[in-house]
Amino acid sequence: MTGPVVVGIDGSPAGTTAAWWAAREAATTGRPLLLLHSWSTQPLDVPLAREALGKQRNGGRLLQRTETELLRRYPGLKPTTELTSTPAAEALLDLGGLAELLVLGSRGHGSTASFLLGSTSLYVLGRARCPAVVVRAGDPAVEDGSGRPGADRGEVVVGVKETGPAAEPLLEFAFTAADARGTRVRAVRALQPFGTVDPVHAMAASHADSRHEAEKHARLTAALAPWREKFPHVPVVEQVAAGPAGAVLLYAAEHGELTVLGRKRHPSHLTWKLGPVTHAALHHMPCPVAVVPHG
Repeated sequence: MTGPVVVGIDGSPAGTTAAWWAAREAATTGRPLLLLHSWSTQPLDVPLAREALGKQRNGGRLLQRTETELLRRYPGLKPTTELTSTPAAEALLDLGGLAELLVLGSRGHGSTASFLLGSTSLYVLGRARCPAVVVRAGDPAVEDGSGRPGADRGEVVVGVKETGPAAEPLLEFAFTAADARGTRVRAVRALQPFGTVDPVHAMAASHADSRHEAEKHARLTAALAPWREKFPHVPVVEQVAAGPAGAVLLYAAEHGELTVLGRKRHPSHLTWKLGPVTHAALHHMPCPVAVVPHG
């Protein structure tokens, strides 16, 4: 993998946390790091010449300051910087064609997380050609009290909705990430119980649930087999659990370092969709979330 890890920074705490995570990812995987700052964040922003010059200067200082701080922590890094007047979302998507990974910041938790995530991040997540990771400001897995990267939480959690070709990019990303970190993969599938309130049919429903769970587990095991062979040193935990997919993943990722989810790739850049499970993860997941396009 030779493409860079690209991180968008804007001077906010979320951008700073994203930069720390991206630097650590680049240092761990040996990939190049590119720091991107857009000084024109709105498509209709046409600043006067003096204002434009001020924004450019401030953006250049931000990039230089961030690069210096990251190099203190990761002296082996060789980061590059890019200052652009192109709106941030557009600039990130352009770079996503060459990048191995895009890294974005999110401002926090709560019921309005889709707004806190920001229109730029949501736009990029739904359209990026490469995997994109969202990192929350102040994430304890990334920062300690001084703002420097903290200790790892643990495993890489991957949500496996389908076990056919659509799962391959997710599993490759998850196993590669776990291998680089020296940790394990937890592969999770949600099981929707048949259920019944009729006591006459309760036993039949219970048997159906058991068969359904066994089938789901067997398919998950089969999907993981080639990746176990390719990454023999990466421990794997298989988890099939009953309940809504979002809740099952949230519980599984309680002690995760990274959660990996999928997004169907669309042929037109005008069409994008983040599914309900991905939205739930972006709202509530305690660790960084990677969205991997497939299809």
